[in-house]
Amino acid sequence: MAETITDIGFTYEEEGEVLIEELDRVVLQKGVWAVILFRYREKNRKTGDFDPPKACLRRYQKFKGDYKKRDSINLSKDVVNTLLETLGGWRDEGLLGGEDGVGD
Repeated sequence: MAETITDIGFTYEEEGEVLIEELDRVVLQKGVWAVILFRYREKNRKTGDFDPPKACLRRYQKFKGDYKKRDSINLSKDVVNTLLETLGGWRDEGLLGGEDGVGD
């Protein structure tokens, strides 16, 4: 179990073999509810090689001293492109709030 955000990992092994490797992470929200964006890659079981990197957004809740995964969204290349375009447009139009267009 993960007691802190830094204890939360995305790497997954079976019988000593890494099947999912965490490449990077960005903590987007801390506290009782934590949100982390992970970049990772999965091993292709047929070829034994790692597939191209992917992204996943995960939400964790701290419950009885441990963080537990509550939600997960795998982000395809198309979804990432749509998010970047949409958020960039909203920022440029000042539609995200605050003076600089990002938050209050």
